Amino acid sequence: MVDLDAAIGFVVAHGDAVDRARLSRLRTGAPVPADLLDAAEVGQVPGGGWPAMLDGEVASVDATCFRLAELDDLGALSRPAARRALDWLAASQLSDGGWDEDPSLAGFAPEWATPGDPEARLYLTANAGFWLTVAGLDARAAGPLDHRVGGAYAGVVQAAAQGLAAQLAPDGSWPSFLPAGWLAAAVLHRQQMYYESARIQAVLADRIPQLSAADVAWLAATLRRVEVGEEQWLLVSARNRLAETQRSDGGWDSDDGHQFDVHTTLRAIRACRPVGPEAPLPGAPLVSPQPAALPAPPRVPPQRPAPVVSPERGVSPDPATPTA
Repeated sequence: MVDLDAAIGFVVAHGDAVDRARLSRLRTGAPVPADLLDAAEVGQVPGGGWPAMLDGEVASVDATCFRLAELDDLGALSRPAARRALDWLAASQLSDGGWDEDPSLAGFAPEWATPGDPEARLYLTANAGFWLTVAGLDARAAGPLDHRVGGAYAGVVQAAAQGLAAQLAPDGSWPSFLPAGWLAAAVLHRQQMYYESARIQAVLADRIPQLSAADVAWLAATLRRVEVGEEQWLLVSARNRLAETQRSDGGWDSDDGHQFDVHTTLRAIRACRPVGPEAPLPGAPLVSPQPAALPAPPRVPPQRPAPVVSPERGVSPDPATPTA
C-alpha cells in the first residue's frame, strides 16, 4: 500500500512554492496564487511554446509538454499562456499527423527529441497528442470550437491517433521509447480506439515489474488523467509497483537525478489519488484506492481493421536507450 501521508510530507519538506501549490491543488482543489502561476509560466517564447534551455528562443515540443504537465497540476491549462502553447502545438503538427522538433535544436536535443529521428517523432507525437487530448477534455468555453468532441483540437488529435495506431506492431509494441507507449495508449483510449490502446496496455503490464518508480508514476498518472479505470489490471499493477519502490522518507527516485524526486513524487500522488473530479472537495482526505481483489489480466477487445504495422521494430526500454 502506498503511504500517501509520507509522500505528501516529502513534497512539503523538499518542494518549492510551486511544488507545494501543485500538491495543495491535487489534495483539495485549492486555488493557486496568481504570482505562482506567473512563475510557472515564465520563459514562454512569443510563438507560444517553451524552449528547451533557459533563455532559449526556439520552442521545443518536448519542453512545452513538460511545462504543460506542471501547469495541469496547477489547474492552469485554461490560462492564456497554456492556451497559446496548446495552439502552438496544434499549429506545429506535420502533414502526416505527427510532430518533430525544430532542426535548429539538433545540436543539443536528447535522444528522445532528436529532430528527424523516427523514434523521437513517434514519442513527440504521442506526447503532443496527449496534451491536446487533455486540453479537449478540459475545454470549458475556451473557444468557438470547444463544443466538438475533443474540443478545438479534435481534428488534430484524431490525425495524431491514426498516425500512432499505424505504427503499432501485431504484438502491440511500438518502434520508439517506452513512454511513447503509455502516452499513445491514453490518446487512443480517448479516441475510442480501444483495441489499439488495449494492445499497448498489455505490453506495458508485462513490463511493470522491471520499470523504475519514475516510469510507473508517469504511466499511471497519464492513464488516469484520461479516465482509464483504476480497476484496470495495468493500473492495479502500477500501484503495487509504486508501493514496492516508495522510499522510507515518502518519496520516489527520479530517473533524472534527485533534484527531480519531488516531481516524480507528485506524479505518484496523482496516480494514487481518489477517483472523482479533478479537484476533490476541500478538506477531503487523500486516500489510496484499495481494490477488493486483484482483477483479471486485461482482455483485448475485438480487433478493429488491421493498422499498418512495422513488425521489424521493437520497444526500447527507456528514453535513454533507443531501439537498435
